Amino acid sequence: DIIRTIRDPEKPNTLEELEVVTESCVEVQEIGEEEYLVIIRFTPTVPHCSLATLIGLCLRIKLQRCLPFRHKLEIYISEGTHSTEEDINKQINDKERVAAAMENPNLREIVEQCVIEPD
Repeated sequence: DIIRTIRDPEKPNTLEELEVVTESCVEVQEIGEEEYLVIIRFTPTVPHCSLATLIGLCLRIKLQRCLPFRHKLEIYISEGTHSTEEDINKQINDKERVAAAMENPNLREIVEQCVIEPD
C-alpha cells in the first residue's frame, strides 16, 4: 500500500498503474524480534528505461519514511527486465550513493514529486 501511489517520473500514472510494482513483487521476512527484511522487485516499463535508478530511489525513500517498524530494505530490478540491472541494483542498495543522490536539489525535488501522497 505504501508504494502503490508513487508516481512515475515521466508519466502521470502511478507505478502500480504501469505495473512497475505489484503486490507480488513485495516480500517481507521477519529477521529478528520486531525487525523485518523488506524486499522489493520492480519491473521497468522498458528494458533500457533511463529512469530505473530514479524509480528505485523513490521506492527506497518512500519506504524509509513510511515503514512503521525496524527494517532492512533491499530493492532490485526484476531479473532479466533491464539491460543494466546489476549496476542499478548496486546503486539503489548503496547507502552512500542514495545519500549523495538526495543531496542533489534537482533530484530531491523529482523524488519528492513522485512520492508525495495524492489528495
